[in-house]
Amino acid sequence: MAPQPETELGELAAADPSTSPVEASAQPHAVERSRSAYLVLLGCVLIQAPIWGYSLSFGIFEEYYTTGAGAGQLLSSENGGAASVGAVASVGTSQTGVLYLMMPASLTVLTRYPALRPWCGPAGLILTTACLIASSFASTARQLIAVQGVLHAIGCGLLFSAASLCLDEWFAERKGLAYGAMWSGKSGSGAGLPFLTNALLNKYGSHTTLRIFAVASAILATPPLFLMRPRPPPTTATTSQAAEHEGRTGGRGRVSFSFARHSAFWILQCGNVLQSMGYLMPSTYLASYARALGFPSATGPVFLALISLASVPGSLLIGLLSDARGLLAPTTVILVSSLGSALPVFLLWGLGGRHVGVLVVFSLLYGFFAGGFSSTWSAVLHEMRRRDAATDTGLIFGMLLGGRGLGFVISGPVGGALVEAGRLKAAAFTGYATQYGPMMIYTGLTATLGAWGWFWTMGKRAIRAF
Repeated sequence: MAPQPETELGELAAADPSTSPVEASAQPHAVERSRSAYLVLLGCVLIQAPIWGYSLSFGIFEEYYTTGAGAGQLLSSENGGAASVGAVASVGTSQTGVLYLMMPASLTVLTRYPALRPWCGPAGLILTTACLIASSFASTARQLIAVQGVLHAIGCGLLFSAASLCLDEWFAERKGLAYGAMWSGKSGSGAGLPFLTNALLNKYGSHTTLRIFAVASAILATPPLFLMRPRPPPTTATTSQAAEHEGRTGGRGRVSFSFARHSAFWILQCGNVLQSMGYLMPSTYLASYARALGFPSATGPVFLALISLASVPGSLLIGLLSDARGLLAPTTVILVSSLGSALPVFLLWGLGGRHVGVLVVFSLLYGFFAGGFSSTWSAVLHEMRRRDAATDTGLIFGMLLGGRGLGFVISGPVGGALVEAGRLKAAAFTGYATQYGPMMIYTGLTATLGAWGWFWTMGKRAIRAF
């Protein structure tokens, strides 16, 4: 099918969507509601805990290594002094960033060579477990960055590649709901982990805690791997459908980067990268911020848990909005998520961030709207498939993940530099007056720029109006 002509981003939802080869058959809707599909979805949701568990609780590790009981334990190098705040923060942001950055390459390879998919999950499980055990013997920030920030991230990326491709294969019409459920699984696992991590660190220290993480990851990741099975072929298939399924299950699959010809993809990708450059700041620094203000040690894990907990309904509801292709344009859905997360940063964390109650409300609002940002990607997938039916949505998903990873990698050193840059001249009762003030402004700006596609569209319309 020929690619559709370029249309205005703000008019995406109004256009009549073209259906993909899978969506055009009579079976997909029934298959997506079958018991097998829900078991696959369950597996993809459950496996998010071992994939993201460490990164979601890294804010507790960061607080432990810098201002907590483990302060000074982690060195900058073999013969150096204590690791800086920026160096410790880079462990977590690198872990998340590398995981995302490898997605374009891993999903391209697995699309091209589908026979590798069954081995992807087990290989990832072995690598993640081995790296967590190895990191328990690390004594410097450099060692942790290498083992946790790079190697462990690659193992988690292999697990996530297997899950995301399986989900994309099974769900065509209801991608937003499926991806929303998957991201909710990630967020839900982060609701209780900060408390557990804090308790383990206080009782056993970092070395034993990391070994407990390794054992738990192996136990939690194994059952979901058995639930994630390939989608069966359609019984009444067209030639294109049969070729598509054959490419997914054996031999060499077809890799198409036709979506790269559309400016809409790059505009939306730009907003995705910008939002990612500040997304992790609250999760990384909120625990340290609470301790710096003299709050009880339990408040840091509470704030992180609230962000993760609020992300569960946020991911689901924003995913459902993304599926409403005749109701809202993708840029509008992204705008809801972007402004919904930026305003709490500026107004609550920045202006009233010295009060526990205000920070609780901030955590809930930020978690709901910012945590649901990744669920807007299904709207992007639907739109790119509408423009070009030959587009492989799995590859686009990988590119969006890669853009997010780029933002995460940048955010690590930028966040550390902002925290160490000094205080702003602001009213003493505000959060802006603390050493975290510059980072707060940066976080709010990047959250706003996540809606770059919407601003681009409005700017073009304004220019045409004059």
